[in-house]
Amino acid sequence: MKILLILIIPFFIYAQDLKSLLDFATSNSELVISKTLTQKAKNMEVEARDSAYYPTIDVGAFYQSENEKTPSLYGDVYSGYAKLSYDIYDGGKRSALLSQSQNEYKASSFDSEFTKKSLSLQIVQDFFNIKSLKATLSSKDEAKKSLEEQLIRMQRFFEAKVATKDDVDRLKAAYDTNIYEMESIKLQILSLKKILELKVGTNISSFDDSRFKEFKQHDIEPIDSVKYLMAKKDALVDGAESVDSIYYPQIKVENTYSVYGYDRTDAFHPEGVDSQNKLMLSLNFRLFDRGGVAKSKQAIIINSQAINTQVLFSKKEQQIHYDLALYRIKTSNIKIKSASSALISATSAFKTISKKYDAGIVDNVVYLDALSSKTRAKALYETSLNDLEIAYAIYYYYAGKNIEEFLQ
Repeated sequence: MKILLILIIPFFIYAQDLKSLLDFATSNSELVISKTLTQKAKNMEVEARDSAYYPTIDVGAFYQSENEKTPSLYGDVYSGYAKLSYDIYDGGKRSALLSQSQNEYKASSFDSEFTKKSLSLQIVQDFFNIKSLKATLSSKDEAKKSLEEQLIRMQRFFEAKVATKDDVDRLKAAYDTNIYEMESIKLQILSLKKILELKVGTNISSFDDSRFKEFKQHDIEPIDSVKYLMAKKDALVDGAESVDSIYYPQIKVENTYSVYGYDRTDAFHPEGVDSQNKLMLSLNFRLFDRGGVAKSKQAIIINSQAINTQVLFSKKEQQIHYDLALYRIKTSNIKIKSASSALISATSAFKTISKKYDAGIVDNVVYLDALSSKTRAKALYETSLNDLEIAYAIYYYYAGKNIEEFLQ
């Protein structure tokens, strides 16, 4: 038991970085499990369709008793039989249905992958948005400490009659407002964390630093939602072919071997045969149905054309998001440079103004403005770094890649 705990505990400690969260979610998320089960069901349907190419063997038995006995017919008869059946030709129905099931299985596979990748993108966005909120909370906490120090200092000045009440009130209002904003951010973090835990399928105790590898541009590939629609369209076309097969000859052979036993027989009610082999070859051909099958086929074809239109739209949509993702990365890099410069300036300005404020050269309005600028600049800088990581994730998603492969 101790050995098991030793093996398990490091996993849960390690499982808080982004890559491990993605790996865990793609195997344990209830959404993914649901899609995986659907995929397995479709695979079983393929195997079931493939079985149609093999002969079928049925066995059975019956017992018949007549009271009163019919003239010249035995009173009781019992029988056991085995029947072998095989469809020699069905107009291509089996092959069309098998192909339809195979394409439905492909569609379910793409749907499963689409769910995994879409979930991964959502997890990455939530992860870095939480990191940004935590950074904002941290900067607010620093501001809280500074405000608390100055508030205590100003209250002492007020008691010593060297500061006015409005000086204290301004700092007190700023301090209380900062506390209010911190509690609001804490609620946002908690809410987003709970949603993230639901998506991942496990509790998250920490958010370790995670980053993407150095960015490299990739050629665009169809995303799984597009592949899903394409496979679904192909399945409909196969379904139309299976419907159309009814206009072709249906040839079937059956061979039944039966054994019989009798009771209550006499000279007037003789026994029948002891065994019998029955071979039957049947041919069926549809001559007229008032166009019912043809119309059904046409309806399926129109549905496939509708899906094909969705495919064209989805490809255009993917290309737009791909181009926007590239622009988002470019914009995020510019924002990082600007936010970094702003943070340096705001930090330097706050240090200077803080000294002047302590010396009584500037009033608390200037001090509070400088503190607010520094707090905001620090939060914006950290947020811009996290926004770049989100931009990378969005780009890789719309490029048709696996996001987790590009994490460090």
